[in-house]
Amino acid sequence: MAIKLETIGQTYGPYHTDYDITQLIVFALGSGAASDGKTDLDWAYEQDLRINPVYLATIVASDKVTADIDFGFDWAGILHWGIDMQIHKPLLETSGTLSTNITLNALYDRGEGRGCLAQKIAETYDQHGDKLLTIDNWDCAIYDGGFGGEKAPRDIVEIPDRQPDYEIDETLSLNQPVIFRLLGNYHPLHVDWDYAQKYGYDRPIHMALAVSGMACRHICNTLLERQPQRLTRFKLRFTGVSYPGMTVTTQIWRWDDHSVRFRVIDKNNPDTVLLNFALAEWQ
Repeated sequence: MAIKLETIGQTYGPYHTDYDITQLIVFALGSGAASDGKTDLDWAYEQDLRINPVYLATIVASDKVTADIDFGFDWAGILHWGIDMQIHKPLLETSGTLSTNITLNALYDRGEGRGCLAQKIAETYDQHGDKLLTIDNWDCAIYDGGFGGEKAPRDIVEIPDRQPDYEIDETLSLNQPVIFRLLGNYHPLHVDWDYAQKYGYDRPIHMALAVSGMACRHICNTLLERQPQRLTRFKLRFTGVSYPGMTVTTQIWRWDDHSVRFRVIDKNNPDTVLLNFALAEWQ
């Protein structure tokens, strides 16, 4: 398939997302909260639920949106590349209807064999018309590079060259992807063993957004007094493949009084960085 450059600049939507406490709890469980039935249960229990703001990123990453914004990519090779969330107002209500408009802002050519990088910019509003989120969502279509397009701008968040101030370990439970996919990402790579092995993976892989939700929870627990509603920005790149059953470590560096730099590594293979070039800011 040929990359459709004429799709650049087109806006899709509005996408209307009806949600309730069930979807919020599914996100929490799919990103590891209460995996032992107790730890971080306040992130997965309807009584005074702590709503993870990364839930909002699942809208632009859904199968429906991916299929609609068809810029000529090979579906088998579409991978999530990164997110940059600007949170204007916290999601506090446990049910409602969200409205999202998404613009395909750019298609960048990483070169033959390296893929096409797609930047989608989305804005999400709540049922009262208040803007909750602006997100830069990046996908890499790994089989679609070399079409002669522009090169992507360099965008690297500096990670301090010192030991982290905090490290939080967590084991990704074996059924997390099976739970997380119920939010609308039904790509077989996350559940079908034969499909995963056909495309070079030993087994189905974890969702990067689920690992992101885990890291967000770690940061809020460690530095925000378990108050996710204080978060104003959450940005990261997906740089490695995570698998169910893997033990990972969220490494956090204090940057200033209201921000951190962070990454997530494979605890048993520390050179494998799963989430990188990451920052969180709060008020």
